[in-house]
Amino acid sequence: MASQPAKEQQSIYNFTVKDAKGNDIDLSTYKGKVLLLVNVASKCGMTNSNYTELNQLYEKYKEQGLEILAFPCNQFGEEEPGSNDQIVEFVCTRFKSEFPIFDKIEVNGENTAPVYKFLKSGKWGIIGDDIQWNFAKFLVDKDGQAVDRYYPTTSPLTIEHDIKKLLGVSE
Repeated sequence: MASQPAKEQQSIYNFTVKDAKGNDIDLSTYKGKVLLLVNVASKCGMTNSNYTELNQLYEKYKEQGLEILAFPCNQFGEEEPGSNDQIVEFVCTRFKSEFPIFDKIEVNGENTAPVYKFLKSGKWGIIGDDIQWNFAKFLVDKDGQAVDRYYPTTSPLTIEHDIKKLLGVSE
């Protein structure tokens, strides 16, 4: 009896997304890294605190293997109305962010970006499927699996412990 080839487990590495300049980025380039994916907005009440804290986390852990992937989204209160160039300029000028900013996407509804369909497919209990607002966060392990999901109101610095655990950084 012929054996069936093992089906490769779906992971974030199976997806290709567009960067802010429209170039295809294969997420497999992040294999072996811990990823924090965030749907971002420039005109949200949580913009300043989130970008400030995301920068702090990135600065502290990028050398140990943390990558923050920011996906602009205009689905919540139209708080990300600008073009990709305007968004990148805002983030890089105002916050001096060094982590990658991707193409503006939708995270809910029929036009949900495939990578977000994958992220939302986890067993998230009371959070449910839909993203509630700007700055929802998904923590992805080194194997490309979403292991934690955080509410938009969750401060990035409060998930530092979870990030350190996945990175194998001692307390």
